Amino acid sequence: MLRPRIIPCLLVHEEGLVKTVSFKNPKYVGDPINAVKIFNEKESDELIVLDIDATVNGVEPDYKLIADLAAECRMPLCYGGGIRTVAQAKRIISLGVEKIAISAAAIENPELIRQIADEIGSQSVVVVLDVKKRMLSKEYDVFLHNGRKNTKLNAVEVAQKAEALGAGEIVINSIENDGQMKGYDLALAEKIRAAVKLPITILGGAGSLDDVAQLIRACGVVGASAGSLFVFKGAYKAVLINYPTVQQRDELVRNTLGAS
Repeated sequence: MLRPRIIPCLLVHEEGLVKTVSFKNPKYVGDPINAVKIFNEKESDELIVLDIDATVNGVEPDYKLIADLAAECRMPLCYGGGIRTVAQAKRIISLGVEKIAISAAAIENPELIRQIADEIGSQSVVVVLDVKKRMLSKEYDVFLHNGRKNTKLNAVEVAQKAEALGAGEIVINSIENDGQMKGYDLALAEKIRAAVKLPITILGGAGSLDDVAQLIRACGVVGASAGSLFVFKGAYKAVLINYPTVQQRDELVRNTLGAS
């Protein structure tokens, strides 16, 4: 049967690995390549790496870093940051990356989703939506440029449009929950799960494996992604790369989905 995926999300800022809180105050937590080596040893399901500088600064993806990450990574790798053209997407895939993630470009030029999917396959196209709840509303807006620009587009509608254009996966990133380690926004997750049929991954807020379990109970087979959970340890957030063992993951799935 299909299984939920537990996915570390690494943020790259000024060539280092950082962690943010509500998309602000990036804290240096180590070297990206070293982190990949540790997640290899821990047999991570997948890995998402997002360069949070490239799009904001209007620069090309860091192909040297991407090549180094892909050469080291022994799990499916999704890379995002600065991708604005089909040619860039194809080049990144040629370096050994399984999936490319687009965010701002997918909003500003939605047809790019179809164009990239036609070239590299829908299964390799991930649309990342950074979202925040509207004031006095149950709806969510999509934001760009590290949460600085509100598009005022409805997150559910954008996810549905991305699916129709050929995206293979949607990543929903809660700006308000980012780095809080108080649990996922389950209402948001359920809203997106009900709106689209393609695989979704939820990011933002996980502080424990119990938070992951709650997400899986709410949404079933889903990608549960996290940053702080897998780079910090303890109440004082000491930097320590960690990830659940195979036995812990199997037990979590059995307890939430009843899988054998």
